[in-house]
Amino acid sequence: MVMKPSTIASLPLKNNKIPMKPSTIASLPLKNNKIPMKNKSNILFEPALVNTALRQSFIKLDPRLMIRNPVMFTVEIGTFVMLCVTIYSISNSSQGSFGYNFVVFIVLLLTVLFANFAEAIAEARGKAQADSLRKTREETPAKVVLSDGTIEIRSSNQLKKGDVFFCETGDTIPTDGEIISGIATIDESAITGESAPVIRESGGDKSSVTGGTKVLSDHIKVQVSTAPGESFLDKMIALVEGASRQKTPNEIALTILLAGFTLVFIIVCITLKPFADYSNTPITIASFIALFVCLIPTTIGGLLSAIGIAGMDRALRANVITKSGKAVETAGDIDVLLLDKTGTITIGNRKATHFYPTAGIIIKRFTDACVLSSLADETPEGKSIIELAAAQDAKLISTAPEGSKFIKFTAETRSSGLDTQDGRRIRKGAFDSIRNIVLAAGNPFPMDIEEQVKRIASNGGTPLVVSENEQALGVIELQDIIKPGISERFERLRKMGVKTVMVTGDNPLTAKFIAQKAGVDDFIAEAKPEDKMNYIKEEQALGKLVAMMGDGTNDAPALAQADVGVAMNSGTQAAKEAGNMVDLDNDPTKLIEIVEIGKQLLITRGTLTTFSIANDVAKYFAIVPALFIVSIPALRSLNIMNLHSPETAILSAVIFNAIVIPLLIPVALRGVSYKPIGASALLRRNLLIYGIGGVIAPFIGIKLIDMVISLMA
Repeated sequence: MVMKPSTIASLPLKNNKIPMKPSTIASLPLKNNKIPMKNKSNILFEPALVNTALRQSFIKLDPRLMIRNPVMFTVEIGTFVMLCVTIYSISNSSQGSFGYNFVVFIVLLLTVLFANFAEAIAEARGKAQADSLRKTREETPAKVVLSDGTIEIRSSNQLKKGDVFFCETGDTIPTDGEIISGIATIDESAITGESAPVIRESGGDKSSVTGGTKVLSDHIKVQVSTAPGESFLDKMIALVEGASRQKTPNEIALTILLAGFTLVFIIVCITLKPFADYSNTPITIASFIALFVCLIPTTIGGLLSAIGIAGMDRALRANVITKSGKAVETAGDIDVLLLDKTGTITIGNRKATHFYPTAGIIIKRFTDACVLSSLADETPEGKSIIELAAAQDAKLISTAPEGSKFIKFTAETRSSGLDTQDGRRIRKGAFDSIRNIVLAAGNPFPMDIEEQVKRIASNGGTPLVVSENEQALGVIELQDIIKPGISERFERLRKMGVKTVMVTGDNPLTAKFIAQKAGVDDFIAEAKPEDKMNYIKEEQALGKLVAMMGDGTNDAPALAQADVGVAMNSGTQAAKEAGNMVDLDNDPTKLIEIVEIGKQLLITRGTLTTFSIANDVAKYFAIVPALFIVSIPALRSLNIMNLHSPETAILSAVIFNAIVIPLLIPVALRGVSYKPIGASALLRRNLLIYGIGGVIAPFIGIKLIDMVISLMA
């Protein structure tokens, strides 16, 4: 189907961005300095997810899957042995009664199933997120713009990289791309959950659009940036629902440690056999297996995978897609955090607030030069200069003279402008850049401009100097507004031991003013792309882990170099490919939340490991005396819980060992609450709560279970 669009002729659009004053932004009902998002389900055990997880718990009994977890694999072997013993005890009671062996078998089976369920419920929550994302990937018609300007309707899965499509009000964007013409309000709630629409426009770092989002107003032309099946949404779904998950380095190290513990206790249990024979103590196979299962760290062994998966899931629920669990884990160990000033520490974009012509230059001439130098400037700052000039002069120049050559801004020149056919060379840029141009031409640089630049910078503003034919005309003042509450968030990071570094293209005076007001620890002024890279390398050479967030193509090298690189979803494809995380909310302060999620993951793993090892202590006092109390009466003094009998003691220990896993699943999924306190204080808290608590809880639990069993016997 081919048709002529009536709207194509009107492109490119004028600047019809929705204006928002700083006071308007500040009055929004923010939570953690963010626009409130749609409610997300925080229910841990939704019925549909539980049903799926229960089925997966049995599927995961496959030894080929279980062997990935050495601790629970040995428990499964013990369960299989107990099944054989139970069947054998039907006709022969030499290894204990059928009922006793059957109960031990069932409890061990439940222990394995509970561990599988913990992992399965964590995976199911992630896959549920993938299902919601998949709904946005439904086949969507695309209005492809052909070379002759006509539009052809194609299916979204027929789009190829480089194709150009057209979207207008009400259209769903068929696939990922870069806006090449126009501006539009986009509803990204299908992906981000964010109810507030966002502005996307051609030029700059806010030109990227994602398939599945919807155009609410105006119209845009978009060039496809990905091949079929390789869109960002496709990659997100693959990452979220991937059947295999790579373990993180710390998780691998802990798995090896737990496997070592298991091997040690295998040797311990084997050596008990000759000791039992020597003391004429008959020990059944069930007793040996129960002792072994209770000695090894089954609690953390059963929850380890769930903790790692849940960490990635918490990041996803914070609207952050992680390319690996390692990225989340590394975020918890971050030492240095690089943050862009604009949009992170300050609200929105800088706005032009005043024009200051130098002595002898009339305001009309200076304003015209400011406008001409900004006509090709696609940045919000450049557009705000034109808006300010229009408000002051109704007869403003709106188009460049015919034959003019626009000079684009570059990180090297740090200036932009245009050259006209009649010989006018107008430049707008950083103070030192324009001053160098003026002085290199042999012209004097006005002292009043230097003083005005210092005044603006000392007040936290950004000065832009304008020149014509290598003569300085005056200064434009741009102002930033620091986000409310941002200094408190930096203080939280400081308590975590994280150094914050503000990256800005501003001059050192302005950068220092804003850094002090915001409460960051350091700043990089007049930053070029290579400055970010060099700073990251310097910190890494000192053995530190560095995180940064970026959205532009020029951020890609630094994002790739950083240990944790977070790209914004609205950013360029190069930035998203370079980072190991993508923030769907496009919230530059999300890095702070990511660090907290990473620290919570590490703390959760550490605290549950502490609890698991600590709660084994009580089991020793339950099972060891029960095994030898008949032949060695002196061991009665170790029976401090005064358990009813050897049989009830063993059953109580293995039952407690089993039920503690599901009781801790909510902790593994939600994570241990994190507070920004020092490492020593954190260690004391964990030892006090999870260390001592891990010792006391089994004494109480095993005793209560023993009392119930003895009453039922």
